Amino acid sequence: MKKPNAPAVIASAFALWVQMIGSPLWAATYDLREYTPEVQAAISGRQARYQQLASAKAQGSVGENKDGGVTQLGGGPDVTAWVASENQDRRVIYKAIVQQNNLPADALPTVEQVFAEVQRNKAAPGDSIQLPSGEWVKK
Repeated sequence: MKKPNAPAVIASAFALWVQMIGSPLWAATYDLREYTPEVQAAISGRQARYQQLASAKAQGSVGENKDGGVTQLGGGPDVTAWVASENQDRRVIYKAIVQQNNLPADALPTVEQVFAEVQRNKAAPGDSIQLPSGEWVKK
């Protein structure tokens, strides 16, 4: 199976969500406009962890949280390390979207929530996801 182009997936998922909510702050399409070395490294890191993340989700040791990151729900120190790396890379991408689209700094939590919703929608049946209320459920 061919891996999807991560930048295109990220940008299109965010653009779709922006179109859906239609609030004044998010009226335009916001995406990554420049793939800086930091953004490229974050995307590469996420691609490298993709299979590991999918496997951990299927095993129930990792879930998608309500803030656009992943949370360790089981496993050992090895899981802790790459969960931290995944969250760091996601945050780099989220911050870049805010900066490159000249959004106010306080827009970062909204960007995180947007991606959390995208990840909840993309989650496979049986994956652990955290609802906006904070409750963890199996999809």
